Amino acid sequence: MPPVPNDASKLVLLIGTVKGAFFYHTDADRQQWKLTGPHLAGWEVYSLCGDSRNGRIIAGTCSYTYGATLRTTRDLGATWEEVDRGPAYTAESGFKLNRIWQISPGHASQPGTWYAGVEEAGLFVSRDDGRTWAELDGLTRHPTRPQWFPGNGGMCLHTILVDPGNPQRLWVAASAIGVFRSDDGGLSWKTCNRNLPSVPTGLPAETEVSRCVHKMVLDPHRPGVLYQQFHGGVFKSEDAGESWQSIADGLPSNFGFPMTVTANGDLFIVPLQSDEQRFVPDGALKIYRSRDRGRTWRALAKGLPRQPHFVGVLRDAMAADPLDPAGVYFGTTMGEVYYSADAGENWHRLPGQFPRITTIKAWLT
Repeated sequence: MPPVPNDASKLVLLIGTVKGAFFYHTDADRQQWKLTGPHLAGWEVYSLCGDSRNGRIIAGTCSYTYGATLRTTRDLGATWEEVDRGPAYTAESGFKLNRIWQISPGHASQPGTWYAGVEEAGLFVSRDDGRTWAELDGLTRHPTRPQWFPGNGGMCLHTILVDPGNPQRLWVAASAIGVFRSDDGGLSWKTCNRNLPSVPTGLPAETEVSRCVHKMVLDPHRPGVLYQQFHGGVFKSEDAGESWQSIADGLPSNFGFPMTVTANGDLFIVPLQSDEQRFVPDGALKIYRSRDRGRTWRALAKGLPRQPHFVGVLRDAMAADPLDPAGVYFGTTMGEVYYSADAGENWHRLPGQFPRITTIKAWLT
């Protein structure tokens, strides 16, 4: 998708936290920001998605008492409605739906199609614009299913990608399981984990799964090219996920969670010290950008805190907008939100301190 010209478009930065959602409103210049919220106060909000077709926002919410639900608003959070027939496993499945980790629209040619990735790991689809949802059980009942095990954050399906050139081709990623691809609209799935190292789950290393993918994105210009932040590596596939190669050279560590890509193809990540020390290396908050598909990386920190800043960034707490130059946004585990309106060259902190930030999405209305 090409960048969107800076015209009269309005941008809403959707921020989900463990205690509700907050929205920043601005225009395409991204200079003046207005904050609203908390919305859905007290609820865990692990996923948010703005629908530019009808002005709706969809949220994946969770509470200890009421479980996981989908909620929608058509007035920018003033009022919310719960989806009565949202994603739900049957009692016979033996699975429990703990959280909704990702909400993604279907292909542009399928305006009524939506996907939801959940924990325990599974994928649901709506064909009627989110009113009712059905499990894509070709994935849940994949032959490798008895070998699926959770990571530290649970057994969550956190990434859903739709091939912009082929509505029947989908990729999903789940922790600590790996990457799957469907070429028939989600009816059947194949593992796509070749060359990815296994993680200790109690299974033999030669299994098809036990690969802990943290986040995955599609190259906007080259069909079938994907990138992922792994639990111990950063990888690229140039064959639609059939195989993976490391692109971690030049990074201060090979561990991290978030990854995003702009409409121009700039790739952004936030390395962390290690699995055991989940904060930025040496307490120096830096974002790393590649403009050559992972061959080289550049550290970007102009405007970020110079004092020791031992924070992390969660897997879905980083996003890019489609404007030109691109805006890039991330939220920390300490509840801070930073943004760049020039593809990472200069960074600014938005006013406010929030609960632990779980997700950020940039929605152009």
